[in-house]
Amino acid sequence: MKQTDHAALPQGRDIPYLILGIIGIGTSGPLIAKSTMPVPTLVFWRNLIGAIVMAPFALRNGEWRNPGKRKLIGQSVLAGIFLAFHFLAFFLAMRFTTVAAGTALAALQPIFAATYVRFKGEHISTTSIVGMFVAFGSVFIITGVDFSISMRAFVGDLFGLVCAVLAATYVAIGSKVQKDLATSTYTTFCYAACALTVIPFIVFAKLEFIHFSRGEWLLLLLLIIGAQFMGHTLFNLVLKRVSPVVVSLIVFFEVPVAAIVAWLWLHQSPSSGLYIGIAGILAGCTIFVVGGKR
Repeated sequence: MKQTDHAALPQGRDIPYLILGIIGIGTSGPLIAKSTMPVPTLVFWRNLIGAIVMAPFALRNGEWRNPGKRKLIGQSVLAGIFLAFHFLAFFLAMRFTTVAAGTALAALQPIFAATYVRFKGEHISTTSIVGMFVAFGSVFIITGVDFSISMRAFVGDLFGLVCAVLAATYVAIGSKVQKDLATSTYTTFCYAACALTVIPFIVFAKLEFIHFSRGEWLLLLLLIIGAQFMGHTLFNLVLKRVSPVVVSLIVFFEVPVAAIVAWLWLHQSPSSGLYIGIAGILAGCTIFVVGGKR
């Protein structure tokens, strides 16, 4: 069985897709931090609308009629469940800590994705593993800085780390499923499952569901256009051809985009120690991909 080159860089149309994706998800953190809509409600509407938009394309493909594809659809639903908890953790991180710290920790997902493929028996170079340890070491700088600021910020960091693990799992499942399933079918069932997963949180916590200001609905609309369609949907499309490790690595560039938007819009200026931690994560991820190419 041919093994995947987990350091092969994207080519052709995948490059502009990924650039648009980075810009899209880079706006996610600041929009979530700005919104006051309850986190599960925000996750529900974002993914329900995403599923509704993608459904006509999935219906046209008609893959759900194929008995051989139903197992893959079931795995798409599983990916949606992981995506739901990823979103819950990420959204909470944005509310508890700074956008820069939360997105930096969430962007550790390539390290967890690499651990997954290594566990499967596929090759990850020694140099790449060194890069992983550099990135993980930088995590302790960020969490240490935030712990000295407040327990709330530290809890936000923990949500960011959990978010990274869940994101890596979601991306790994999506990469495998989309080898034989259209992206439209995958995202329809994945987003729908994500929306359904958070309903119990809304019901049992008796959260507000509909009655929000126009400003809140506008923030939700921008989140759907940017993070959901430009971000997640385009990244899922690229996963048909590019390793989940590389896609997860490129997602890291969400961090500077989110930090710049948060600085200009929300006036969040991270401390110098936080910048050192973010730089360390970037360096570790760079070592990871360069080591892989060697």
